[in-house]
Amino acid sequence: MIFTKDKAFYSDLLRLAVPMALGNLISFLITLTDSVVVGKLGDGACAAVFSGTLIATTLQMLITGVEGGITLGISQYYGKGEGEPIKRIFSLGTLIIFALGVFLFLPSFLIPNAIASAFGSGGGGEYLKVLSLSFPLFAVSGGIGAALRGVESVKIVTFSSFVAFAVNLVLDVLLVFGKLGFTNMGILGAALATVIARAVELSILILYLFFKDRKIKITKKELFRLEQKISRDFFKYTSPILLGQIIWIINTLFFSSVFASFSSDAVLTGLSVANTLNSLAYISINGLSGAVGIIVGRTVGEGKTAKLREYAYTTQAIFIILGILTLAALLLVKDPFISLYSVSEEAIQIAKSFITVLAFTSVGTAYQLACLTGLVRGGGDTSFILKNDAVFIFLFVIPLTLVALRLDAPLPVILLALKSDQLLKCIPAAIKINHFCWVKNVTR
Repeated sequence: MIFTKDKAFYSDLLRLAVPMALGNLISFLITLTDSVVVGKLGDGACAAVFSGTLIATTLQMLITGVEGGITLGISQYYGKGEGEPIKRIFSLGTLIIFALGVFLFLPSFLIPNAIASAFGSGGGGEYLKVLSLSFPLFAVSGGIGAALRGVESVKIVTFSSFVAFAVNLVLDVLLVFGKLGFTNMGILGAALATVIARAVELSILILYLFFKDRKIKITKKELFRLEQKISRDFFKYTSPILLGQIIWIINTLFFSSVFASFSSDAVLTGLSVANTLNSLAYISINGLSGAVGIIVGRTVGEGKTAKLREYAYTTQAIFIILGILTLAALLLVKDPFISLYSVSEEAIQIAKSFITVLAFTSVGTAYQLACLTGLVRGGGDTSFILKNDAVFIFLFVIPLTLVALRLDAPLPVILLALKSDQLLKCIPAAIKINHFCWVKNVTR
């Protein structure tokens, strides 16, 4: 049987996935708003924002690693109905995430030009300096959001993201172009708008956590209270996720440095446009895979592991179909989407070729993301993903890309080499899932 007859699986999947996908959509719209608004200022501004935003992407990837551990641990304890460990995981995870936010804020604020110049455009330094003020805010919001998702309170996370988007949209128009008497700040206005939006988002989540939440039930006095055994467990299953994200950061930095080496604003602009549409394409995929992870984690905590075989078959089928639909959608909307930008003809042609490559790799991305992030990580086996990523990044992606560069391959071929792991990882993902050796209870 490919599709499970358990109606609760489908209802839970939609109940969790729809708000999470909407949250992803709103986060994307914040990025899209900045990208399109700044795009009106030309290739130079786009390139500056692209290089200046790289450190923000690095922070987001680190946060995602810790968030994965928070959601995994909390969802399994939530399935068991144990509240005290949930509080301890929340406290430790949020402290770690805040420390990461501060750690990346300091160099971004103190030496922004050096960081931006290393990845394409020195003009992104001032943008990065202002944007870095949002890093600690964004980090703590991520920790709270991960905990709330773990106890299946996903609507408030979506609402806070929506308010942040609305604030960012209004302030982008006012500050970037100097409307309604505001000073014309250019790309610095976009950075300041993001900082204010993130502050509003965090405020909403904090107010909900302490005055409305009925699941985590943490008080201000309990915020910094840790428990040794729970902390040791948390580091054990979160470390592979975080190390995996560090590998992805290395891959991202390598990715960016490859295209920055062309010393062309058109290349960076085309890549920025393609990446923005690519992010839009994965909104539903990320939402569904996140929902699968929560359901699987809760099911493991409840001890109903026999259900996971049915869920695994159903998940694989759903995401193969979703990957094919994503491929078709990207090819259909690429021209209308690119027309939103006021960029050079060279940048437009580069963006078109990049989107075509990303469209075909999207089928593999959908399948392996569902298998590895949704099922394997949700089931508690976090070390397999780390090993898998390390093998494909260091033994396939980087060597293939270096060969392509050495042969002066066209830009789309170089991008395909950089994305080759998205297709290759489907093989071990399928083997791992269908051997059902990925269920591990991380609770006590």
